[in-house]
Amino acid sequence: QVQLVESGGGLVQPGGSLRLSCTASGTILSIDNMAWYRQPAGKERELVASVSKAGNANYADSAKGRFTISRDNAQSAVTLQMNSLKPEDTAVYYCHIDRLRSDTNNYIANVWGQGTQVTVSS
Repeated sequence: QVQLVESGGGLVQPGGSLRLSCTASGTILSIDNMAWYRQPAGKERELVASVSKAGNANYADSAKGRFTISRDNAQSAVTLQMNSLKPEDTAVYYCHIDRLRSDTNNYIANVWGQGTQVTVSS
């Protein structure tokens, strides 16, 4: 059983910063892509940023230049540093793993965290 535990959400003023963290627990040998998604109220979930096992990052246009994704493979963790936050960044943010290897012969796909609320408001 693998779980993703997120932390770091909260209320911040426009222009402020937040750092989201996500750690995978359970028996894990390796993790492929890790990502952060977000879902504003009443809207569909969207990809914010992803990072490969090798550390190659990709960002949504809305996140470029403001957000930075990074991962620690030894800790099975991924973080999202969010700067210059805007009210339109308000959403529930979800950590995601597309596939992980739980032992020699077993893989687990499509693992989601429980979500953490980020609210940007004055």
